[in-house]
Formats: sequence, structure tokens, C-alpha cells
Amino acid sequence: MNQAELFFPRPVHQVRIDTAPQEEPEDDAPFVFEDSRPEPRVSYTVRLLDYPAVDALKVAEQRFRRELDKQLGCDVVPALRAFQNASESGESDLTKDEIAMAKRWAKAYDAARTAGFRDLGDADEAYFEVRHV
Repeated sequence: MNQAELFFPRPVHQVRIDTAPQEEPEDDAPFVFEDSRPEPRVSYTVRLLDYPAVDALKVAEQRFRRELDKQLGCDVVPALRAFQNASESGESDLTKDEIAMAKRWAKAYDAARTAGFRDLGDADEAYFEVRHV
């Protein structure tokens, strides 16, 4: 490229774009919000207890909750209750669904604990507390 081409560029061939109105597809109905149901929110709190550093608590709690929601979805509170019932009573007192839900809780809590402690290092006495609100 020389100075003449730099300061006096040649006109570029322009491609013509069709801007005529187009027909709307027949199956493209407008979205009706009344037909959709809101996703139920699960109300529970997560706290990291007995951990010495304060600045990393919120991030660790968010990672824990995100992983717990990913593992259990909207079954967090029922799984927590099933686990508490299983730990307080014998296996003969529980239904098969409660036992399965308690096992899901144990697996999800372990995965969430691993995610929560990922960048924190190892703290022997620290743990995550989950409470239903």
C-alpha cells in the first residue's frame, strides 16, 4: 500500500441488502407469560463455621451452595430432612424413598464440601452448616 492508496482509497463495490419486509412464520406465536410457571426457590442457608480466615467465607459458601443446587436441584431441603431422619432413627423406620434421598444428600454434601474448600486449603475443624429457613 502506498500513500496514494492510503489517503485516497478506491471505492469498494457495495453488496445490496434486501430490506423488504418479510412474512412472519405461521408457527411463531408470541410468548405468553401466563403459561409458564416460576421455578420454585429453595430457601436454605449455608454457613462455613470454625474456619479461621474471614475474607474467603462468602466465596466458599457460594461455591458450596452452587454445587449443592447442581447436585440436588429443588430437592435440597427434602434430602436434608431425609438425612436428618436417617441419622436420628433406624433404617427400619424409614421408607425406601427416604433412604435413597438420604444417600443422595450424603453424596451431594461431599461434592459440595469439596467444591467449597477447593481454594481454602485444609481446615480440620471447619464445616458447612445447612439450615432450612
